[in-house]
Amino acid sequence: MKLEQIQSELRRQKLDGWLFFDHHHRDPLAYRVLGFQPSQHVTRRWYYLIPARGAPNKLVHRIESKMLDSLPGDTTVYSSWGEQTSELKKLLGGCKRAAMQYSPDCAIPYVSMVDAGTVELIRSMGIDVVTSAELIQFFEARLDQEGLESHLAAGRLVDQVRAEAFAFIGECLRAGRTISEWDVAEFVRRRFEAEQLYTESGPIVAVNEHAADPHYEPQASGSSPIRAGDLVLLDMWAKLKTPGAVYYDITWTGYCGNTVPGEIAHVFEVVRDARDAAIQRVQDAFAQGATLCGYEVDDAARESIRAAGFGDRFVHRTGHSIAVEVHGNGANMDNLETHDTRVVIPWSCFSIEPGVYLDHFGIRSEINIFIDDKQPRVTGAIQREMLLIR
Repeated sequence: MKLEQIQSELRRQKLDGWLFFDHHHRDPLAYRVLGFQPSQHVTRRWYYLIPARGAPNKLVHRIESKMLDSLPGDTTVYSSWGEQTSELKKLLGGCKRAAMQYSPDCAIPYVSMVDAGTVELIRSMGIDVVTSAELIQFFEARLDQEGLESHLAAGRLVDQVRAEAFAFIGECLRAGRTISEWDVAEFVRRRFEAEQLYTESGPIVAVNEHAADPHYEPQASGSSPIRAGDLVLLDMWAKLKTPGAVYYDITWTGYCGNTVPGEIAHVFEVVRDARDAAIQRVQDAFAQGATLCGYEVDDAARESIRAAGFGDRFVHRTGHSIAVEVHGNGANMDNLETHDTRVVIPWSCFSIEPGVYLDHFGIRSEINIFIDDKQPRVTGAIQREMLLIR
């Protein structure tokens, strides 16, 4: 646990403390930030308070009295609910404003781990409970140099596999061999394994109307064949098979033929321009030294698509945090599904992936951005034109 960093950040955010709470392992964020895993089942409630200054304190049930022994601080035990409440008041005696894994109105559900009743209990003790969203991203979403290098290494390999997958489709079409969405997905998975890449799911290989479903994934039975005249969307994500590795996540689209039909070409240009508008918004903010929130990046992409007349066909957020999980716990580029007011911070990584989804096809273009101490950068290849598969 990075106690000194946590307390420094608490003071910077003008918080008296950070109260961690768990019951039945409901809050994985708490265990990651605190840097421990329980050696037994968590069947009783525990509390751990890190004050802005001074030593942490623990409150645990008597039958699980060693639950937090690996963490620094004094331990108090309880048995009855009344004893729990009275000891919790003592634990929080020096706090007026404390962070918990809570989000007002569940605006940021990724950090809403504490149940409403527990928040009510803490507030009944005169504590102003505030969201830990910014704290969580400070300790969960920032990459170190090793994490960045793993992301870049994964990117080089995933970009290579992506090019090979489209080439595989072209080879099959030229040879007159039958090929399906599932065949391409299996090709990608085999190549990931050969390159020592890990992914928990995917990839998305979607043809024509299937590409209009943002989370379509082909199955062994019922996937569509890929033929001349088809649009193919390929969304793939993976990381190195090493501890602490960071994901790389991209989406490209191609057309099986010599000339892209006008409607498809136009929608691709709309999506590409929206992607580039979002990238520019991030670059401009950091060049000016301005604070940038996730929702503002979404606004840039969404306004570009809205101006092109496809506003109602962009049905998801513009991007998500990327870290050791493909959907990380930092700021998302989102003002649709949520109003993400978290600040986009240095040493974070995220996707930008606007899309337009019509009834008969969909286009999405996804890149990853990493921000160092000075400026943002796209960490892999950028699709500028619709790929011709032939």
